[in-house]
Amino acid sequence: MKRLAVLGSTGSIGVQTLEVVHHCSERFSVVGLAAGRNVDLLARQAQEFRPLLVSFHNTGDGHAESSLLSSSPGCQLVSLEEMAGHPDVDLVVMATSGMAGLAPTLAAIRAGKNVALANKEVLVMAGEVVMAEATKYNVDILPVDSEHSAIWQCLQGESRDEVSRLILTASGGPFYRHTMEQMETITPEAALRHPTWKMGEKVTVDSATLMNKGMEVVEARWLFGLPPRSIQILVHPGSIVHSMVEFVDGSVKAQLSMPDMRLPIQYALSYPERVSNRYTSRMDWTGPVSLDFEPPDLSRFPCLALAIEAAEAGGTSTAVLAAADEVAVGLFLSHRIGFLDIARLVEHTLGRHCRIDHASLEDILAADAWARESAETWKAG
Repeated sequence: MKRLAVLGSTGSIGVQTLEVVHHCSERFSVVGLAAGRNVDLLARQAQEFRPLLVSFHNTGDGHAESSLLSSSPGCQLVSLEEMAGHPDVDLVVMATSGMAGLAPTLAAIRAGKNVALANKEVLVMAGEVVMAEATKYNVDILPVDSEHSAIWQCLQGESRDEVSRLILTASGGPFYRHTMEQMETITPEAALRHPTWKMGEKVTVDSATLMNKGMEVVEARWLFGLPPRSIQILVHPGSIVHSMVEFVDGSVKAQLSMPDMRLPIQYALSYPERVSNRYTSRMDWTGPVSLDFEPPDLSRFPCLALAIEAAEAGGTSTAVLAAADEVAVGLFLSHRIGFLDIARLVEHTLGRHCRIDHASLEDILAADAWARESAETWKAG
């Protein structure tokens, strides 16, 4: 029985993680559940899974806290870091978004816990620091994103020295065929309607701008030890091929499945085993299957270009990228800036940053704080 702490349990990945646990209750138990402000859903989750530990963002609502604690008698209210490092936890599922995932990820690693990582910003901000700590404490970082899970699966049994390049696939999001003029008028409501995947608000907007794909280049760099120049992006609207690995002899391995995040979640939870499931649709090879690919248009999706440039620059550039994007997406969702302003704000912030290479955690946190302050004061032209 593998004992889990699910941080970000009320978000899209967290909810789907608990679906997997529900269907595989003989393999997994839930020791800890952590959420942001959705205390009502957290209380319902706690009532079903009876965790020992709970954590949530304190809004000052005493009734909500009382309801939560009464739904799971005997549970303890702890911080994210305490939950991530708790001795009764075997695997930490990091399903939060944004900077909030960094400190508990490091706490889990330093307590010797493997981490199933769904939070992009952790490695985008501090990949060098996080992976160095994982090596130091002999901890595995298990990717949950469908693209990185696909690469991870393709690399099983292979030598990393024989890898030529990684190929990350992108759905293209809902606006891939839009003109720049059309994208000027995109609303938050439209951006949140992804054609393929059901995700949280932040990652859904990042998918629409293709910022998420640039961040995945940074993640792949740290997860698999290849330089950004060896990581390619292809747009694949069907979302059947989740990513590919090309080897030095020209052979290519790909992982294919119907788009369902519960599959890579389950693989991360059950690794090194594969477990059957009753919720993922199987591929139907008896009918026509179209696998179309094309290079991304960087001129229409400047967020992707900015993320690739930051990945190649390295150092604190990617921390600034992540912080500025988090602020920009928040401003867009609150109707304070336009869709294309997201890239303009991020570019402006990156342009004012003085990069620090091989940055310490303190350098990264300082760059993050500076970038957020700078981004908050940016004014659309």
